Amino acid sequence: MAAAAVVSGGSGPSTDTRLNQETTQWLRWDKNPLTLELVKQLVAEDNKEELQKCFGARMEFGTAGLRAAMGAGVSRMNDLTIIQTTQGFCRYLEKQFSDLKQRGVVISFDARAHPASGGSSRRFARLAATTFISQGVPVYLFSNITPTPFVPYTVSHLKLCAGIMITASHNPKQDNGYKVYWDNGAQIISPHDKGISQAIEENLEPWPKAWDDSLIDGNLLLHNPSVSINKDYFEDLKKYCFHRSVNRETKVKFVHTSVHGVAHDFVQSAFRAFDLAPPVAVPEQKDPDPEFPTVKYPNPEEGKGVLTLSFGLADKTKAQIVLANDPDADRLAVAEKQDSGEWRVFSGNELGALLGWWLFTSWKEKNQDLSALKDIYMLSSTVSSKILRAIALKEGFHFEETLTGFKWMGNKAKQLIDQGKNVLFAFEEAIGYMCCPFVLDKDGVSAAVISAELASFLATKNLSLSQQLKAIYVEYGYHITKASYFICYDQGTIKKLFENLRNYDGKNKYPKTCGKFEISSIRDLTTGYDDSQPDKKAVLPTSESSQMITFTFANGGVATMRTSGTEPKIKYYAELCAPPGNSDPEQLKKELNELEAKRIIKPLMIIPGGTDCGWELESDAAITASHKPTAFP
Repeated sequence: MAAAAVVSGGSGPSTDTRLNQETTQWLRWDKNPLTLELVKQLVAEDNKEELQKCFGARMEFGTAGLRAAMGAGVSRMNDLTIIQTTQGFCRYLEKQFSDLKQRGVVISFDARAHPASGGSSRRFARLAATTFISQGVPVYLFSNITPTPFVPYTVSHLKLCAGIMITASHNPKQDNGYKVYWDNGAQIISPHDKGISQAIEENLEPWPKAWDDSLIDGNLLLHNPSVSINKDYFEDLKKYCFHRSVNRETKVKFVHTSVHGVAHDFVQSAFRAFDLAPPVAVPEQKDPDPEFPTVKYPNPEEGKGVLTLSFGLADKTKAQIVLANDPDADRLAVAEKQDSGEWRVFSGNELGALLGWWLFTSWKEKNQDLSALKDIYMLSSTVSSKILRAIALKEGFHFEETLTGFKWMGNKAKQLIDQGKNVLFAFEEAIGYMCCPFVLDKDGVSAAVISAELASFLATKNLSLSQQLKAIYVEYGYHITKASYFICYDQGTIKKLFENLRNYDGKNKYPKTCGKFEISSIRDLTTGYDDSQPDKKAVLPTSESSQMITFTFANGGVATMRTSGTEPKIKYYAELCAPPGNSDPEQLKKELNELEAKRIIKPLMIIPGGTDCGWELESDAAITASHKPTAFP
């Protein structure tokens, strides 16, 4: 057989045997002519290097679902791996919900496409729907692209068992993903990821009707929720409009960019729901385009590089505010024209401070009974600014911290809501905001229009967003933050770097100082160690599969290093928190700069044994490994 050619060389008999098994299975099961032909060609050429990339390791299903490049093989997003994943998910849901065939699931998709492999988000969504419908499960499949937050909204609104969003969010154009929501409307957390992963492994062979997506057309189990969900979402959003008369009269002008993603129509609708004049759309980036032709990375979190066209249009139209969604519209970046003529891009922490203050202030104006404060909550992730904690302490409401990611905040918010609590706001520093708890995930559409109303209201007081942010810091204490990342594709190197921190002054001895700064406590959520706790055990959940260490300093500083769950990055975060009063922000910034790159990052850059791994700081936004990338699962 042609596939047997794989066995003739490579890195060893076991590797060759496994590759042979994987490719033989693939050639038997794959019905996509493009990916099938590609694998046939690689086998015929005995191209072990490419076969290893395609079949070396199956994509691992985690709490973030799947995310990988589109292409052939079990390591990639393609028709067959979508079918296999959905078959496993379907079987897992059948075990978890006795009423799955009455309630059903929702599926939506963004605009990504990969012509070389015939893959696209729309195609993957149809194949996923086919899998469920072939088993008698009702599917609410959106007929066109939607923002990611519309999936968790639909799960909650229609009381469905689960939701699937086909998207890779702001990843590079070649990637796609498979994001899963549970029946509570939040992203899945453990142990569901492990259960789904096991079910996928048990259901790899495509079911008889798996490839025939025509069977869903006209099927009574297929429902299109697009019109009703659009209507209901924006009706619910109207409840978070607090100053409709201000909105109608505002002179503040806005520019909006969808960065070639799905957001345009939905943000326009959100502005109409708030009686705001629609924002001016960046024409080159308004319509969905899977090539993302005008940006290097389709991620507004990268800042000014992604917003160049927006700034040009804003200057031309005399707009004061730029709103930028990422391609699946679950994140939001905001920039404001300063008196100097420069544009200020707010960090996720800064916009989190503004939105948190605004939502609490708006709630307080409507609720004069302060006894209700006991049921008010705000949330943020452990690597985000502690500014909400400071506001909560002074104002008398509750603040809770979760692990990184909205899967944790969404599930925590749902727990609190079920206990009769009122969750006003949640955010993470990676420009993700939950302003309306009818979506238990970050939502860039609601965040965009609420930010616009905030700016419009402040303008009636002759205040800018920047001026209000300063007022928040004066009242509640300055919180100065910095965040950046390394890029590293080698998991072995990453592990060595973190082990170096754990054994810095000898075995199991973490560093006691960083330069002149004394470390007062250490929390390691990989090992479960926390020396600030009486029993030395961390309170937040731990995970051996990801790296995360937090250092707290005697001067009020906090620094965290962690690995990303979706990208080949080691991220780091540093913050200095000062009490309200006579803090000097410039001195705090100077101290944080000294604490940050030269003091915190240097220990990470040395592999145990004293070898410098050769990484260098490229810019304030990123630190990149100078060695060649190998593989990132």
